Formats: sequence, structure tokens, C-alpha cells
Amino acid sequence: MEKNYDVIIVGAGSIGVQTALSLSQEKFSVLVIDKLTAPGQGQSKKAIGGIRATFSDKAKIHIGLESIEVFSTWEEKYGDDIGWRADGYSYPAYTDKDERTLKDLLKIQKSFGLNIEWVSPEEYVKLVPGINREGLRGSTYSPEDGNASPLLSVNAFYFKSKEFGAEYHFNEEIIGVEKKNGAIVGIKTNRGNYNCKILINAAGADAKKLGQMVEIDIPVHPDCHEAGVTEPVQKFFKTMVVDLRYGPGSSNCYFYQDSEEQVVFCLTPEPPINGTDARSTSVFLPQISRRMIDLFPKLKNIKVRRTWRGLYPETPDGSPIVGKTKIDGFILAVGMCGQGFMLGPGVGKLITRILTNNLSKDDEDTLKSVSLYRDFTGEEKLK
Repeated sequence: MEKNYDVIIVGAGSIGVQTALSLSQEKFSVLVIDKLTAPGQGQSKKAIGGIRATFSDKAKIHIGLESIEVFSTWEEKYGDDIGWRADGYSYPAYTDKDERTLKDLLKIQKSFGLNIEWVSPEEYVKLVPGINREGLRGSTYSPEDGNASPLLSVNAFYFKSKEFGAEYHFNEEIIGVEKKNGAIVGIKTNRGNYNCKILINAAGADAKKLGQMVEIDIPVHPDCHEAGVTEPVQKFFKTMVVDLRYGPGSSNCYFYQDSEEQVVFCLTPEPPINGTDARSTSVFLPQISRRMIDLFPKLKNIKVRRTWRGLYPETPDGSPIVGKTKIDGFILAVGMCGQGFMLGPGVGKLITRILTNNLSKDDEDTLKSVSLYRDFTGEEKLK
């Protein structure tokens, strides 16, 4: 017997679970389908935990600010410790170009409501004692950005969404989409058929494949990024440090100390490593170690516990694709460019406002910026 739902979401990662939570709170009947065994078992568990609204694009800033509101108040509202810490994000400048870029962006970011300031080298050293002072020109600092545990967060959001009535089917894969008169009416999986009015593509790295089932080309292509974590050590610096300079085989690197006092680190490969090969490499650790130790010598004696590799579902301009499509009832929440964990709550709430016809003027502007039908000629400068 086929079962009826208001909404079916494909993907139980950071976007799918948060969207299910937000919709179920508004009394939608929601089914989430995922081919894996549990929530957050795709790329979500490979996130490093950073959460920011520090972007160059108004749409991502607004989504990020709404996400931070959810993360920062979750424990107070629901009692779950998700490891949230408002340690901030910082982008130190060591070149004329980076200083100019960051200061120009600062004006835009502040105009969009971001709490961010330029701090002097002397002020920055108080945030990151022992940072390399040679050539340091200062840094942007956004104190309301922070970090949380991806594992604790996705499980807290998952169980809360189930309390509100969301249903989940794991080890189940969508194999077809049913349409009638050009509108979504249901899906087929390897286990059965389900009826729905709305189908949300939150499939992450598999977003393009789901789009092909309804003959929509979604410009999302995964590339590979590696990360790692050290042993826990006594807290010795505050804020995420993002070094924008290019290095051998990388365009930037970033690291912070999490709620368990481990240093978590990552870099962006240059050129990009396209594809879906998620095996760790022997190249990453020596590569990032040299960069981090040169920038912050205090890191040199800390032991690394493990490294891993995840996929960033990239778009041509570095911004997500969210909103309605030409297929009635087919909604996109894809192309998060490795930022699904930090943007998930804001994206889920935005989609809920779409489906409840409760969009603000800012929402409408945001949806134009993240539409599938934009020209993709812009560029998010702080990807």
C-alpha cells in the first residue's frame, strides 16, 4: 500500500535533517529517504565543525546568521550539548592584496548585518598567541561565528525532528520520480512507492543524479578535501584561523581548537581534486603540516590522531542552489560547497518559508542569488 506525505526529502545529511526538522515543526508530514544506514553518514560526519556567516555574498551571510542563531541557542532551548562555542573566525592578512580584499569585504559584510571588525597585529596576537608576526598586517575577526560537533549536532537535530513527527527510511534508495501533468506526485525506491506533493533534493554529492531523474541539469560537481584532528591539549588559542595565501598544492588552509580542545585542520587543494574518491592520501599531512607550523609554530609538537577525506559538492560560483524549479513540487537544497553543516539550519528554515508562503523581502533577494536559474557569473570570495 502506498503511503502519502506532504514532503519527501532525499538525503539525511546536514541539509535534509534540518529541513525535516523545520518542516515537521510546521506540521508537514515528512519522509526522509537515505541510502546509508543512519543520519549524517555521508559528508556530514566529515565536516570539521566550523560555523560562520563570514562570507562575501549577502545571501550566504543571511543564511549563515540564521544558522548561527539555531546552533547558539540549541542547548538553551532543547537541553542538548552539541559542542557549540562562539570562538569566532579570523582571516589574518600577510600581503597587500589580502589586506585590501579583506578590508573591502569588511564594508560589504557590515552593511549586510555581520558583526565583524578589523583587528591590529597586536590585538590579533591576543587571540592567537604565538602566531607568526612577520609580515602580519592585521586580521578580520567575527566573534559570533563559532563551531560545534557535527556528530552531536546532526543526532540532536535528527531525534528532535522525529519528536515533531518526521519519518526516516535508511538503507533505501530512490530509483524514480513520478510526475503528473508536469508536477511531482511521488517517488519509487528500491523498497516501494510513496506519494508526495513536494520532493526536496538534499542529496549532496548525488544531487545531479536525482536531477537527471526529472530531466533537470543541476551544476553540482564534487571535489575532494582532506582534514585532520590532533590529540586534545590545553586551550592555547581562540578563533578559527583562515590563511588565504596560496601554498604548494593549496589555495588556503584553516584550523581551530574545538570543544574537546583538539586542533581540527583542513586545506583547499589547488588545483581542485575532482571526483568522488574519498580515500585519504599520504600527501595531505606533510603538506598542511608545513603550512600550519610556518604560520603558527606552537603547533609543531602536537600529535595528529587521524586524517580523512570528504567531498565538497561545488557549484560554478561557490554559492548553494536553493529553491523552486520548473518542475512543480521539485525543490533544490544542493551545492553547499562543503558548507552544508554550517548552512543547514538556515537553508531548512528558508525552504520552510517557501512552502508556507511566508517569505520576507530578504528571503526573496536570497532566493534570486541562490536560484538554479541565475547566471553563475559571480564568485563567493570566502569559499
